Amino acid sequence: MDRPTDRAHILVTAGSKHGATIEIAERIGETLQRHGYDVDMRPAEQVDDLGGYQVVVLGSAVYAGHWVKSARAVADMIASSSARPKTWIFSSGPIGDPPMPEEEAVDVSEVAELTAARGHRVFSGRIDKSSLSFAERAILVAVRAQEGDYRDWDDIENWANEIARQLAKEDVKS
Repeated sequence: MDRPTDRAHILVTAGSKHGATIEIAERIGETLQRHGYDVDMRPAEQVDDLGGYQVVVLGSAVYAGHWVKSARAVADMIASSSARPKTWIFSSGPIGDPPMPEEEAVDVSEVAELTAARGHRVFSGRIDKSSLSFAERAILVAVRAQEGDYRDWDDIENWANEIARQLAKEDVKS
């Protein structure tokens, strides 16, 4: 689909430790592209400038209830940006069926406030024990977490579609 020249330029980025959260970000970016937006997709550690982006979708893997450092750094970049982009944030972390932990997996109130996030979603993640360190595997055993891919791709795409609808309604332009 050709990009209308008056549509927002969007950065979709995520901090990920083992790649599962990056794959969520990619699906969000692909969905926004299908709506005609110009989307750049990059891992958070490769983001060093927000110039030219009217919209940022920022995500992070969650470990022990916290976002990874590279995603926090992008959140700080958004907070200090003179032309604050419209921002949505997501977290990836709960695993299992039903998802664990049962309590809130992450407190992103500080990140949401820093970025003036218009929304936050928590998506289930993926566990591939072969990619984990000894310490990470030990934690999985301690919490009785099961290996598997618990990401709900329909839910992820639906959220990206919601973002696109909001942007279209606001007529966000570059």
